[in-house]
Parts: sequence; structure tokens; C-alpha cells
Amino acid sequence: MKKLLIIGGAGLVASTLIKYAKNDYNIHITINKNESVFDDIPNTKIDLMVNRSDIVSLIKNFNPDVVVHTVAHSSVDLCETDQKLAEILHVDITKDITESCHLINAKLIYLSTDAVFDGKMNEKYVETDIPNPINYYGKTKLDAENIILNKSTKNVVLRPAVIYGWHKRSRFTNWIIDSLSNGTLVDPHIDQYNTPTLVDDLAKSIILIIEKEISGLFHSTGKTCVNRYELAHIIAEIFGFDKKLIKPVTSDEKKQDAPRPKKTCLDSSKLEKDIGYQFKNIHEGIKFLYEKSLEK
Repeated sequence: MKKLLIIGGAGLVASTLIKYAKNDYNIHITINKNESVFDDIPNTKIDLMVNRSDIVSLIKNFNPDVVVHTVAHSSVDLCETDQKLAEILHVDITKDITESCHLINAKLIYLSTDAVFDGKMNEKYVETDIPNPINYYGKTKLDAENIILNKSTKNVVLRPAVIYGWHKRSRFTNWIIDSLSNGTLVDPHIDQYNTPTLVDDLAKSIILIIEKEISGLFHSTGKTCVNRYELAHIIAEIFGFDKKLIKPVTSDEKKQDAPRPKKTCLDSSKLEKDIGYQFKNIHEGIKFLYEKSLEK
């Protein structure tokens, strides 16, 4: 049974990955402020910003076959206003993790972002398109990508976007669902386009990458290029909420500290072909959430 270390084990991606992988892998996770929901999965509490050496020691002692690095700052805006924090968390700590994995010959799988692109292309981005981040979050994530891919040919970088699922950490979908279910107005942006990623698809793809010993750089998003206003409408339609509660807003009207690229939709066909798996389109993904909501 392969040993799998998941860094950031209480998060949306990690907890979903654990759900699908726990019967087939010897899993150990790191947690920080949020507790794991899995009582049967061993964990180590590490504050990466305070005790960087702890993650190096854990990787050495646990000696995993695969490390999945899911940790990133949740606020793009804070990364813009506190660039040193972003640099340490996304670049310096990732370098420590990468070096430690290399020393024990472990495969490192890293979650990056569509924010490495400037959003000026009308077509979906593919892996060979040249990155050009316009905010500090994207810049530091791109720096981390280069560290990981340049260190070992066995490593993997995945670029998901707007990850969502039936989970307490699914920020955008929870905001829309909770607000509309309570009759509260929402104001999602109408001029920021992405290809949202169902977290269950992402977790399953990570398992297939491990099983098939895939390596390299891959886009890993859903199929539908959509803005946040349109996404909110799809949620309302499928869940049966009042669409009149959704008010579109532009980036000029509702400003954010970090500049946002207008359109960073990604093409994930390379990954889909290599692992033999199809990511869901947005209607399929939101229907998946709706069906999960009925299980309560």
C-alpha cells in the first residue's frame, strides 16, 4: 500500500481526496487551525508559517511515496497587500517541501491556479501558453510551479480554478446557496470568467495520476467557461432559488485589492486524455451538489 502525505489535510481538496483514497492508501495528513473530519486518519499539526522545519522532518520520518501539496493562502487580496506572507507560504515553504521530497525520491503533486495567466486571450488556455500573472497570488504560485517542475521530472503541477463541492470550505457556491436560500441578495461579478472545478473530479484525477504514474504540468478544471453571475444563475436554476435575487456587478463597481484577470478559462483535455477521465461541465457539477444536498 503506497504511503500518501497530504499537506493541508482539513481543506476542501484534501478532505475530498481522503474520502476517495483512504481505503487504498496509507494516508497521513497535516492540519493547522482546522481539524480533520477523519478520526481514523493520522495527522500532524503544523503551522507552516511558524515551524517550517516541522514539514521537512515529517516528510523525512513518514517517508511517503507521494506528497500532495494543497496549501495556499485563501485570499488573493491579502496576498496583494501582504506580499511577504504570500512569498513565504507559496514559494519558500514550497521549496522546502520540494527539496524534502526530492531527497527521499517522493512524487510531489502541487495545486496551482489559473491566475498564472493574464486573462487577455479569448480562447481557453492550454499548457503550452505562456503565463503572465497580473496579481501577486498568481506570481507566487507560478514561482512555485517552476521550483517543482524544475526539480524532478516525476513531479506534477495541476491548475484547477474556482474549486467547488458539497463541503463547508466551498466558498463561492456556499455563499450563493446560503444567501439565496435565505432570500438574501447576492452580487457576483459579471466580467470575471473561469472554468470552475468540481472538487470530486479533481480528487479522482489525483488518484488516477498516482496510479498511472503521470507527471508534468496539467490544467485540471471543468469544461464550462462561465462568469460568476452566470454560475450563480445556474445554481439558482438547479436548486430552485429566485434568480431575481442575483444582481450582476462589474470589477469597476465592486473593486478588489488584487487585480483579477478577466478570462482565465482552461482547457483540460491533455489531462483527461492521459488519465482517461472526463471532468464535468458546470450543469453536471451543480446537479451533483444538488443531489448531495438531498442526502442531508
